[in-house]
Amino acid sequence: MTLRRSPAGPVDAKVVAILSRKRSLYSTRRLVEAVKARHHRPLVLDTLRCNLILSRGEPRMTYRGVALRNVHVVIPRIGASITGYGLAVVSQFDMMGVAVLNGAAPIARSRDKLRCLQLLARFGLDIPRTVMARDRSNVPRLLADVGGLPAIVKLVRGTQGVGVMLASTLPELEGILATFSDLGQDIVLQEFIAESRGRDVRAMVVGDRVVAAMRRRAKRGEFRSNLHRGGRGKAAKLPPSYLEAAVTAARLVGLEVAGVDMLETREGPKVLEVNSSPGFEGLERATGVDIAGAIVDHALAVARAQNDAAARRPGL
Repeated sequence: MTLRRSPAGPVDAKVVAILSRKRSLYSTRRLVEAVKARHHRPLVLDTLRCNLILSRGEPRMTYRGVALRNVHVVIPRIGASITGYGLAVVSQFDMMGVAVLNGAAPIARSRDKLRCLQLLARFGLDIPRTVMARDRSNVPRLLADVGGLPAIVKLVRGTQGVGVMLASTLPELEGILATFSDLGQDIVLQEFIAESRGRDVRAMVVGDRVVAAMRRRAKRGEFRSNLHRGGRGKAAKLPPSYLEAAVTAARLVGLEVAGVDMLETREGPKVLEVNSSPGFEGLERATGVDIAGAIVDHALAVARAQNDAAARRPGL
């Protein structure tokens, strides 16, 4: 695979910490390579091995018994299964004055699908019609609010297509809702966009621009286009309206780096989801773009901006 390299970073060595459960993961390995290529020092930290120490005016952190110091910037790769502890670790770095590429609050917003969609809709982005309800006593009414059958049923928190189902009949929908209810899970009912069946767009936003995008198509017999579900991706050159929607979505959620999933419709883009820790193996392979390099360059720029702002404060 040939990648188009981003411009080289600063010559003075900085410690760039990457929060990741596994150093062997593709995205983690690529970020490590990108940090080294810019003559900085990568530090991969298993999020769950970070110990947080709180005292008045002196937040600290240790890793495997060693105090963490002199970290320049943190790139969080927080998996959905460890969101709670991951957010605490990200917050601790922020309290220590370390620049963090994606903050804890934006990551939390992105993980709550309904909260994320509320933000997008409130500020004028187009989304599929969506219903969240605990009361299942009038399912036909709920269906009418999303345009009828077939309809998408989602868990409020899910990733890589897990917890996303397509209901084609009323008994099927009622069965899914009953199962989720018995498990104590909140659910989201969403409009099915027939013209986009099995297809969507993934745009990678870094800072204020889309650095790469691809169209994803589901495998035969599957309506979810996620690459983890067997879907395939192809590089895409997106129209300005899609680029603007992706960047706006990331900004509204508060993310510096985000994978924004959209449906292509006759009316334009409909934003499905904003992902705060997007994998980018498929996107790099499909587009040849050095996404890891773009992320590291932006992380270093965010850290420089934070340090410059701190230096300009009175009394410093």
